[in-house]
Order: sequence, then C-alpha cells, then structure tokens
Amino acid sequence: MTVTSRAVYRHGDMARLFDPASIAVIGASPRAGSFADRTIQALKDYTGRLYLVNSRYEKIGERACFPSIAALPEVPDCCILVVAKDAVEEIATDCAKAGVGGIMIYASGFSETGRDDDIAAQRRLAQIGRDAGMRIVGPNCIGMLNFRTKAGVTFMIPPPMEAPLPHAVGLVSQSGALGFSLAQSVMRGVSVSHLLTTGNSSDVDVADCVSFLADDPTCRAIGCVFEGMPDPMRFIQAAEVADRANKPLVVFKLGTGEAGAAAAMSHTGSLAGENAAYLAAFERAGAIVVKDFEALVETASFLAKAPPPKARGVAVVAVSGGAAIMSADKAETHGVPLPQPTPPVRAILESRIPDFGSARNPCDVTAQVANDPESLTACAGAMLGEDHYGALIYAQIYSTELSAKRPGELAAIAEKADKPICVVWTTEWLEGFGSKEAEQNPRIGLFRSMDRCFAALSHWHAREERRAAGPRSYARVSRPEAAAEAGALIKAAGDRTLTEREAKAVLAAYGVPVVPEKLTQTEEEAVAAATTLGFPVAMKVESPDLPHKTEAGVIRLKLKDAAEVRDAYRAVMANAKHHAPNARINGVLVQPMAKPGVEVMVGGRVDPLMGPLIVAGLGGVLVELMRDSALALAPVTKAEARSMFERLRGRAALEGFRGAPAADLDRLAEIVARLSEFIADQRGLVAELDVNPIIVAGSDAVAVDALIVKA
Repeated sequence: MTVTSRAVYRHGDMARLFDPASIAVIGASPRAGSFADRTIQALKDYTGRLYLVNSRYEKIGERACFPSIAALPEVPDCCILVVAKDAVEEIATDCAKAGVGGIMIYASGFSETGRDDDIAAQRRLAQIGRDAGMRIVGPNCIGMLNFRTKAGVTFMIPPPMEAPLPHAVGLVSQSGALGFSLAQSVMRGVSVSHLLTTGNSSDVDVADCVSFLADDPTCRAIGCVFEGMPDPMRFIQAAEVADRANKPLVVFKLGTGEAGAAAAMSHTGSLAGENAAYLAAFERAGAIVVKDFEALVETASFLAKAPPPKARGVAVVAVSGGAAIMSADKAETHGVPLPQPTPPVRAILESRIPDFGSARNPCDVTAQVANDPESLTACAGAMLGEDHYGALIYAQIYSTELSAKRPGELAAIAEKADKPICVVWTTEWLEGFGSKEAEQNPRIGLFRSMDRCFAALSHWHAREERRAAGPRSYARVSRPEAAAEAGALIKAAGDRTLTEREAKAVLAAYGVPVVPEKLTQTEEEAVAAATTLGFPVAMKVESPDLPHKTEAGVIRLKLKDAAEVRDAYRAVMANAKHHAPNARINGVLVQPMAKPGVEVMVGGRVDPLMGPLIVAGLGGVLVELMRDSALALAPVTKAEARSMFERLRGRAALEGFRGAPAADLDRLAEIVARLSEFIADQRGLVAELDVNPIIVAGSDAVAVDALIVKA
C-alpha cells in the first residue's frame, strides 16, 4: 500500500474530542438564535460537565459564565470556538497552552476561500494543534453528535439524542449538512452512535473519523459520505483499521463524474479516472461502496444487525405476485441466488397457499393472508429454516394497523433461525404502521427499495467471502530482472510515446506474449517479411506521432498474398501522410495475423493520488463506448485479475459465446498480473500503458498492439 503523509489518528488520540467528559463553549452568548445560543441548547441534555466562557457575562441563564479558559475549574476535554475568524487563532493558542484535548471551530473564511492568506491562517491553526497534541475539527465545521453522552456539539438543532443500541451505526460526513440529514434517521428508528463531520479538515479529517469509529464500542457499522482527500491512501488506511476490527464500512462517494478523462492519451486514461481509482482503492481495503445516498444508512444499518451469512441463498415471501416478480428481477440484477425449497417445505407452502398463489421461491402467499393471517409466518418460518437460505425477504405492500404486528412476528422467526429478515417497505406511506418497529428490531433490516435490499445482500455475501478467504497474499509472477530490463528499454526510447514495437519489447521482458513482427521500409521488404512470417498478415505504419492507428487509417488486416501486401503498403503510407503530413514515419510493421478470438483490453495508469492502477475489459474499437471494465490497484494477484474479468457485464463473450471457444481465464489473468507488475515497477518512468487488443482464443493469447507513455 502507498505510504501516507501521516498515519491516521486512532481512537485514543481523539477520545477527548469526540467523547468528552467536559465541554466548554467559548464565545457563549445569551442572544436568542445566535450560534452560541443554539450550541448551548443543543447541549441541554449533555451528561458531562458543561462550561460557558465569555468575559462579557457572569451568567447566561442559570449557568455561570467564566471570563477565560484559565478561569475554568478544570481543563475541558473539548472546546467549541463560537467566535469570529479573527479571534480563532489566539483562542486556539490559549486552548493549546491549557492542555485542552480538542477544539471545534465553526468560523469560516479559511482555506475554502482559496486565498493565500486564509490558507496560511488555517495552516497555522493546524500547527498549533499538532505542536500541543490538541486535535482540531474545522474550521468551517457544522459540528458533531455523540448519542451516548447526548453531546450535541453543533449550532444545528439535533435530532432526538437516544442512547445507541448494540446495532448502532456511526456516521461520518465531509458534508456537514448531508451528515445531519443522515442523523435524522433516528427519527424513523435507526440507532446512531455518532455523527462526525469534518469541515475544512485542517487537522482531523474523514479518515481519522472512520478510524475513531472503527475502535469505538458503541457502533457496529460505519456509514461515510466521502468527497475526496489530498492523501486518499490515509482513508484506505482507516478502512483497513475498520476491516481488522470486523466493522463494516459503507461509503457513498460524492463527485463521481469523470469530466476531462476523455482527453487522456490512451483508453486507459478515460477508463481509469479519479472516481474509478477511488472505488478500486475502497474495494482493496474492504469498504463497501453504495451508488445512492439513500442506500447508505439502510445498508450500514442492515450490516450492523446481520450475523455472518449461513448460506448465499435468499428466500422471498410476499402477499403480491407483482412484488414476487420484482424480487426475482432484482435478485438476478445483483447476482443473489433464490434457490427453490426442498419437497418437505414445498409441501408446507402448498398446504397454506391457494392454487392461484405461488408455493415456490419467490413465494406469493396472496391476499388470502387476510383470511389466514398465520399463513405468512408459517411459510416464512418453514423457508428460513432451510439450510440453503441465509436470509429471508418479506415485501410489505400496504400499511395498516395489522402490519404493525409483522415485525415482531418476523423477528421471532429470525431469532429462532439466527438469520436476518429484510422487510422491503414498498408502500409509499414511508412512516406507516410497523415501519419504526421494523427499523428498531435488531433482527430486521428495513429497506424502502427492493433494488437496494438485494444490493445490500450482495454486499453482505461478498464481504463474508472476502473475509473468509483470509488476508491478501501477493506473490510476484514475472521475473525479478524484468523491472531493470524494461526500465532500460523505456529510458532508451527517444520519444515520450513509445512506438508499438518498442512498447511490445518492453512488455516481452515481463513475459507478456506479443505477436512477432518485422519493420520494413519498402514494398519489397514488406513482401519478404510477410513471406517469412507467413500469410495472412497485418500491416501497420510505425510512427511516434500516430499513437491511435485505427483512427489514422494506417492499419490493414488479413492480407493473403504479395499483391495485397504491396497495395496495403501504398495505402497505409498515403493515409499516414494525409492524416499527419509532418508525422515521423519509421516504416511499416508486418505481423502474422493472430487467431480469431475475443479482443481484450488491458491498461495501466499511475494516478497521482492512488499510485499504479490496472484496468481490464473487453477490447477493440468499442472499449470506451461500452465502458465495461474493471479497475484495481496494481499489482494484482492472478486470482484478483481473474475476478476483474468475472465482474464484466460482457463476460459471456469470454465464456464461449455462440459456440466460440471459452477463453482460458487463468491464462488471461496471468497476463494481467504481469502487466500490473509492469505498471507498479515502472511507476516513476511510465504514466500510461494501453494493450489493446489482446486476442484470446482458448488458451492462446497474444498482445497485437501496445502503447506506453512515459511520465
């Protein structure tokens, strides 16, 4: 893993800040509606010791007000600076000298303005905190919530500060407003331990907050709204801390657009943009990424409650045929198996379900449940008792007073089987009867979307499979000498963009199979080369100024004889001069045609934040149009490389589509692993790698074109 600028803070480093036994509000004011007044109101139920500091007042309400930090009866763990920007630095210095554990700064007008003076002021604050070992949240911060101590350290109106349950979720957000919107989930029954927001992150940042919650006993899972970081590998370090603590980390990333990626030199540049790099890093660290903001709390809350899955199969019970069909659709979308019940259980279902229902999986009990209320629980209990079901989904179609009883009935079934039940709340009465009871129940995961429910189950299965596989083990595939040999070839290349021939020579040092070729300068040399190599052949103009040969029209394929070679030679040379009159032309490459097969693209890029990356997908000219690729941090193991292809939407093309031979994925994975070692080894010399296509026919695989761009 890439070395980070500093290690993440751990729980003990931030305990006085985020779990304070005493808090001081500096700049306290009795003015109704002021930030100070709102903060004091938010702390009205705080179980620790609260102090007010302002030299202008002796009392505010019924509380004594102290003139300075030095006048307090004790050194507070946490100070909230509710003061103007110009006063922040002096007060922060006083807090540091007094030995305060941490400060939270509301004031804005620091680095977020982009002005040099404001950036410098924020850096001075950070240095004050580092020198004293005093942690700082902010400036430009909206605050934090600690539900255990009822510490509403914020000028916002906090949601009800109910004590966290054993399945509580800890929330972290770089967006303060979005974070507080998530915290209001407590009002519908979600148990929350903390909400931590970061403001400008002069000191404590989103990675530190995740690290704190990873070691905090009051939360069972972490939900995080993530925007970005100057050093994102610190977030990956925090994710690894959470993973070692067996605490699920669910991430929703803001800013997923890839504007500007299309300007990159290679296909790799457009497929391995910043967002894709983040997602690959999250995956490597064991974090779960959700695509929708609305899925964040649902997924984290479910994972906080759910025990490890006992089986991958999922049972579905509904009182609506439409809901049953919907569940089958979403199960297929997310790769969640819905196995059929065994004959004994099928007999139970048939005994309780009318002929017009469905005594299979998904199970449609039908609206006759109104006349036989126990039929639903009987069917659910029978199915969840099967060994090949690890969870059960119940679709709550309509909310009535009777539906308020369902969570308790289902929870009893879940407890007996020691398996979770997911209630999908399909009714648009989002807070209808039974919804809060379901949310509060430790045995039930509540979802307001069938799609998000199956996505969460897929994440649940994948997380357990990854953890069961044990710690990642990496063993090099290519020769140790490959790095030095390839490095020398790259340095010897005269241009920033290596020619195809130069690039393939570099990759051959890593054991990557490349098509043989000869460089020719005349028609007769081309004919002789084709005769030696064997017909049919391909011909390509070699020029450092024509990296994308297809677009330039300087490639000819399947040339069967000398006459076609001569014609092709003249045509590609003419096209090259027409496309780029000033292009430097080294000659024309002659290559034997590879066997027909599936075209695969593999690329690499050195990201300025994430380091070396490897990307793989179906290749050819449609690679960017289809955008069906998988990305990982480099280097990858052969198993990781194989999983990249298994994740592709178009993986059927590699599995013997329409009678074609299936690609040897193990062989292909080995090539990807070698290429990943190349980009990792040469991160100081190479910016991008593009091998497109690798033609795969059964166990035969060969790279027929390659592009390497120097750093």
